Amino acid sequence: MLKDKVRQLLDNALEEHSSLFLVDFTVGGDNSIKVVLDGDQGVSLQDCMNVSRAIEHNLDREEEDFSLEVTSAGATSPLQLPRQYNKNIGRKLQVKTSSGKLEGTLVETSTDSITLEWKAREPKPVGKGKITVQKKQEIAFSDIQEAKVKLKF
Repeated sequence: MLKDKVRQLLDNALEEHSSLFLVDFTVGGDNSIKVVLDGDQGVSLQDCMNVSRAIEHNLDREEEDFSLEVTSAGATSPLQLPRQYNKNIGRKLQVKTSSGKLEGTLVETSTDSITLEWKAREPKPVGKGKITVQKKQEIAFSDIQEAKVKLKF
């Protein structure tokens, strides 16, 4: 089956390039193959070309006609895997959980959670006015519905 064959070729290619990892992989009914990669140090055009060649050069177009697209996870794509959070430490994330949205700087990741920090304005404990306080919250991966990197322009 085409999907199994492509998956094996993909796994072999990713073994050779250990800083890369698979985010998404689909084979459509019309044999359109789509591979979405990410990497601990990002994904270069050359990385996409290497993986594309590793798949394409080992499939026979005489046997099955197919189209192949190998891309990197987009800057605005939601983070899908715990491994994607590591490379975004120090960046601002917008995280949606069942209890609402949080926005803060990703300061830490663990095997089952992330930690965000942000500054908030709160009323002074005594007297009038507000003070800026540093907030910090740990969020379990299981509680995250969607997380995106907030880009600065």
